Amino acid sequence: MWISSAIGVRMATSTQGRSAANYHTQALSRGLRLLQLISAHRGPMTLAELHESSELPKSTLVRLLSALVQEDFLVRVDEQPSYRLGHQVMALSQAYLGGLDVSALAHDELTDLARQSRQTANLAILDGTEVLHVAVERPDRALRFDATVGSHGPAWCTALGKMLLSDLAPEDVERHVPDEPWATPTGRTAADLAALRRDLGRIRRRGYAFDDNEYAEGLSCLAVLVTDDRGTIGALSLSGASGEFAGPAQKRLLQQLSDSAQQLGSNPAMVDALRAVARD
Repeated sequence: MWISSAIGVRMATSTQGRSAANYHTQALSRGLRLLQLISAHRGPMTLAELHESSELPKSTLVRLLSALVQEDFLVRVDEQPSYRLGHQVMALSQAYLGGLDVSALAHDELTDLARQSRQTANLAILDGTEVLHVAVERPDRALRFDATVGSHGPAWCTALGKMLLSDLAPEDVERHVPDEPWATPTGRTAADLAALRRDLGRIRRRGYAFDDNEYAEGLSCLAVLVTDDRGTIGALSLSGASGEFAGPAQKRLLQQLSDSAQQLGSNPAMVDALRAVARD
């Protein structure tokens, strides 16, 4: 009898423990859902709006909101009442973004791309009148294009730069090119803004940029945009010896490049990291 009672107590205690754990898990999930709802809303949300969107009982909703306000994840802004995100959300966001490393996040995808294409894979963003390489992976071969993370190149005569410039509104392009006359590294380099604009028009129509001995003799580069559902976040390219970018090889390289750009743009951490390092 005593054994039976002891077992019953243990079972009851275990059940109570599981119930408590489930309650706290559910409360945490609901609280996070409220933060998501408010972050997606333009401006503060009223209690009535939160009640309608969350479909939570009003008593539960008020209890969760009070806890989030107490911990500074939300701020109550008026007597309706309405709520907006608090400074603790920003602290978490900054900590998250601070831990993102573009080069590390892009490493696997760019390494695979460099291996398959046997060309140097480069991920870049616009930085004034130049492009900034934020991730670079090289193929395992002696003859290759060597760029480094943190290096720059001119925007107006590189495939990466022209691809990114082609995505800008026409009136914004001029802010990202130097004053004329421009340096012309080779005889194929665009010498002025008018020539560049014609090239950007062709790039927009075909969806990719091709630098054919424009930045350096004997060097070619293909580039495409990296995008997410909000727009452009960077450009991805393959660079190497010009003779390896002709004919059917170009079509194959372009397909590999496009596939990798799509993978990068569908990686939420990659997207956040690129947006965090974006420059004007």
